[in-house]
Amino acid sequence: MILTKAIENFKFHCKFERNLSIKTLQAYNIDLNQFEEFKNYKYIDLKDFDKYILKEYIQNLYSLKLKAKTIKRKVAVLKAFFNYLEFDEEIIVNPFRKINISIKEPKVLPKTMELKEIKKLLIYLYKKKKEYQNLDTYSYKALVRDIIVIEILFSTGIRVSELCNLKKDNINLQTGIIKINGKGSKERIIHLCDKEVKNQIKYYINLFEIYSNISSNFFINRLGNKLSEQSVRLMIHKYQKLSGLTKYITPHMFRHSFATLLLEEGVDIRYIQHMLGHSSIATTQIYTQVNMKQQKKILNTKHPRRQFNFIDE
Repeated sequence: MILTKAIENFKFHCKFERNLSIKTLQAYNIDLNQFEEFKNYKYIDLKDFDKYILKEYIQNLYSLKLKAKTIKRKVAVLKAFFNYLEFDEEIIVNPFRKINISIKEPKVLPKTMELKEIKKLLIYLYKKKKEYQNLDTYSYKALVRDIIVIEILFSTGIRVSELCNLKKDNINLQTGIIKINGKGSKERIIHLCDKEVKNQIKYYINLFEIYSNISSNFFINRLGNKLSEQSVRLMIHKYQKLSGLTKYITPHMFRHSFATLLLEEGVDIRYIQHMLGHSSIATTQIYTQVNMKQQKKILNTKHPRRQFNFIDE
């Protein structure tokens, strides 16, 4: 069997047998196509692939100056592909078994916002809402929706993809519960406890007539279609500039801030792990490193030892 046909079978397997998400399938498609095109591998018979071809391809990825995270993903996709071929008995031995690959990613701490920055953004939005003269315009409705988007991002630590995929029946204001469908089709529940946020959500629902709308999506655009992730990113960037914040803000920064601010309040990391939907505690522990920066700042500026000066006495 030639490579092109094998990849075609693998894509079918990923979509219909493993039921991978659309985003994952798109990433697999890009990475496998790149492997096919390298030195026109698409017409090579599977039995001719060995560790030397894989090594050459991986060296080429490094030569493209890609980020370590990107290379790691592309290699992981190839590993999954060759594991599938071995399991399906299309090849006798997986060539990845013959090589050791260790791709180290630089540790990058998540970027967060300070509480005063989030407050400044929300003050601007609520003031703008209060000053609106014509409440029948779509721009007013959009502002109300945008406020709710930011409130939910900050209140729940939800991913922007999870937010945009929220359905009407995922939110129950009576119980104050949001049901989130996370990565790997894992479901988790987050409580909405702030009364003001719940009132604003209720106002948005009535304003957009959410429950009489034909769409099943909770957040919709002007055409009644699902609000896109890119729209949320652009919206947040717009309000960041209008509110006078110089820091570039992304939707994911609300998630990072949600975690670090809870840690600063002494919340157990395992509760935060569950709320963020992390399958491994190791993923959540990166926020403890961010919190260490805050600890240093606190001790540097607040510790009473600063008031002592024995040297000059």
